[in-house]
Amino acid sequence: MREISGKEDSFVWGICAFGDQKTPPPLSFPEIKSCTLLQSFINDELNSVIDISTENGDTFLEGLLVNGWLSKLVFASRHLEKSVATWTFNLMLYSPKEDLRASACDFWCAILSFENEVDLQPIKIDWFPSYSELKIALESYGFLFKLSSNTDSACSNSASRGPAQNIRAWLKLATASCQMRNKRAMYLTSEAEELIEVIICLFSDRQLQGLLVLLHECMQSAISYFTNEEWESSCEKIAKSLACRVPKDLNCLRIVECISVVNTRSKLFRSTVAHQILLSYFDHKAPSEEGILKLLIPINVKDKSCDFFKMYIHLVLTENWLLSNQLLEDKPVLKAMWRLYLRNCSCMIASTDLRCFASKVRNKASYLLQGTVS
Repeated sequence: MREISGKEDSFVWGICAFGDQKTPPPLSFPEIKSCTLLQSFINDELNSVIDISTENGDTFLEGLLVNGWLSKLVFASRHLEKSVATWTFNLMLYSPKEDLRASACDFWCAILSFENEVDLQPIKIDWFPSYSELKIALESYGFLFKLSSNTDSACSNSASRGPAQNIRAWLKLATASCQMRNKRAMYLTSEAEELIEVIICLFSDRQLQGLLVLLHECMQSAISYFTNEEWESSCEKIAKSLACRVPKDLNCLRIVECISVVNTRSKLFRSTVAHQILLSYFDHKAPSEEGILKLLIPINVKDKSCDFFKMYIHLVLTENWLLSNQLLEDKPVLKAMWRLYLRNCSCMIASTDLRCFASKVRNKASYLLQGTVS
């Protein structure tokens, strides 16, 4: 039994979403020294006391940023200059200093949150970060946009392996940007689709498990970014893309289960992703919902060559596909086929069958079968 358990434990999820980091862009911004905000301090009569100059101006602005005064001054003036916007943006995504990147992140989240308020006088913002800037930052962290099924060769144990610590700020900014949709569409529909794919890939990298709360918040904000009309097509488009790129192992279950079902949209998304991965397993040979179950039901569990690992993946995918939408309620035939499939998995696998994943399939199917009793 221990040997079987050990074999099952050897099957783990986890893809390498990051390779080696690239050299970040320089953080030198000479134009910040000529910004109106800094010049107003330099030209103030009290400057003779605090002695601010263009030479030490960036250091002075960093102090305002870290102490939270920079955002207050922007709110008071109702104007965010381009030089200040780009300077804080780059500090947030590329600075190696924790206090600067965290403060710059707080600054941008405050600006975007303020912009999203309905009843407040808007701020004139000369520059907004685009998705392309976020993508460039992610690439510099080493993110592998062209993720393949064989991720082992892409993984690196070197000290330069990504992501940078700035990934936290990256996620917070992406979340805040998506929440602005009612006031300003920050991303194109195709960019928002790619953002969701990126987030799901980040969920699948084990080294980022400490960021699960941020990832969940970013995922829900990104899903909510779409209009109802956009989501109808984008949901399936994202699911098909994920099904093409995800490895056919426990990682595909990880991808499905990282989609928290908190509303109708996320419920549909989880179901659609599971459905598309199932279709890819069968090379899209199933012409209908019933066709998938027709391929699953005849599997002979008594056959010595029966692959219970693959069977377990099929079972969990089918569960998420069917139980995350109304298909079973709308199609009695499909519901009957689902019960038959579960009955075969739970009753035809003996409790003495010690093959790897046999007990997992049997126990999972037995549990699900109880839920079908009306």
